[in-house]
Amino acid sequence: MPGVGIWRTKSVEQSISDTDEPGTRLRRELTAWDLTVFGVAVVIGAGIFTLTARTAGNVAGPSISLAFVLAAIACGLAALCYAEFASTVPVAGSAYTFSYATFGEFVAWIIGWDLILEFALASAVVAKGWSLYLGNVIGASGSTTAHLGPIDFDWGALLIIGVLTTVLAIGTKVSSRVSAVITAIKIAVVLLVIVVGAFYINKDNYSPYIPPTDATAGSSGGSSGVHQTLFSFLTGAEGSSYGWYGLLAAASLVFFAFIGFDVVATTAEETKNPQKALPRGILGSLAIVTVLYVGVTLVLTGMVKYTDLKTGSPLVGDSSATLATAFEAHGITWAEMVINFGGLAGLTTVVMVMMLGQTRVLFAMSRDGLMPRGLAKTGAKGTPVRITVIVGVIVALLAAFFPMGTLEEMVNIGTLFAFVLVCIGVVVLRKTRPDLPRGFRVPLVPFVPILAVLACGWLMLNLSVETWIRFLVWMAIGVAIYFAYGKRKSVLGLRLAAQATPPPEEQLEKVTV
Repeated sequence: MPGVGIWRTKSVEQSISDTDEPGTRLRRELTAWDLTVFGVAVVIGAGIFTLTARTAGNVAGPSISLAFVLAAIACGLAALCYAEFASTVPVAGSAYTFSYATFGEFVAWIIGWDLILEFALASAVVAKGWSLYLGNVIGASGSTTAHLGPIDFDWGALLIIGVLTTVLAIGTKVSSRVSAVITAIKIAVVLLVIVVGAFYINKDNYSPYIPPTDATAGSSGGSSGVHQTLFSFLTGAEGSSYGWYGLLAAASLVFFAFIGFDVVATTAEETKNPQKALPRGILGSLAIVTVLYVGVTLVLTGMVKYTDLKTGSPLVGDSSATLATAFEAHGITWAEMVINFGGLAGLTTVVMVMMLGQTRVLFAMSRDGLMPRGLAKTGAKGTPVRITVIVGVIVALLAAFFPMGTLEEMVNIGTLFAFVLVCIGVVVLRKTRPDLPRGFRVPLVPFVPILAVLACGWLMLNLSVETWIRFLVWMAIGVAIYFAYGKRKSVLGLRLAAQATPPPEEQLEKVTV
């Protein structure tokens, strides 16, 4: 039964049928290779050049490599659930579409609203990071900010958003080709860093692999009040650097270096053989980036002692350590420029694929009537040009004129919330629709999905209280919009209402009797 009111569900068959609706049809032209490239493109970003060194120095020490493995396991559990859902419901929208088929329209709206936040902010934040790398490359001291009277704007972020919006509007296949070229460049940079750095490894730097706890450091930076993690707020636990707690805290931090693989699921409707290609693309890209991340961390902590990467050390000073810090310690000065180019290439594809995910979620919501239906129109190239342009303009304004600051954490909580719903949804759909053909099946259900929910829940607990507050406020705004617009304009709701209303001749017959 489809349910009633806000809990009405959209059947998998109906979701698939809607993909053939004239005027809102996406072109199927992506392969498993294209999806793998998208996954690697969005995950390998600035994190590998900055997050690894900072977390190794301040939180985990040499065990940062194990922290990446633990984070990859948590991410891999969620990836298995995404692979099953995406191969079963090969429709644009990712977690939004999956939730519509399992939990109902209201939950689908909530997760769609959540994904809008995730992708829009992520695109803007990463675009600003791209502009910083551009400033370093062109010798602008890390700044691409211009002044228009009292207004400052980031022309570098504006530039990259404008170019990528054009590429996405031209077509998804073109986006895939551009992404493949740039991804090849940044992987080459990462491999070069690993190979060159391997010659400078001192195995003594790996000892102790898990350093003794430093309770005076405070992995949360001594935060208190709304700035502390939710876990600390609820339990009164003190933060610490290093030790086993530091290792687990590091896993929570570096998990966010993996964020983005779920974007692959948003392209399900544009994939030639989604039942096989989607699982391969999702799991393949995750495996590749895990190997690269672990390789970089092993080289980094082998080149210098972890204490040299700590903020405040003679080598780092008051700034944060980066991957270039280890190379500078050995006099390899050319590495900084190579890493800057790698970061520039890495962030280019991250912005592009995040914007791609944003447009596909909005497309799915618009086709369902929860957003204005006119936005779901596709152009001659089979891409939602209107939505692409609108998303490009909004992201450009955010990136050019607004400082992101701590809003970055909202990207993380939005992603983890989506992961939790998808993992629960796999169990629900196995119970409610065991008959559905599944191109990929999660092993050991419900054990694996439950384990994934617990892992994601732990990571969410390590986010700050203020992040949770902002997230709940955003969700409250979304609920208000749903009841004011989405619930009344829902295509599924109007369809069910029409089915419940008998034709005029039947109404007349009832009156006569």
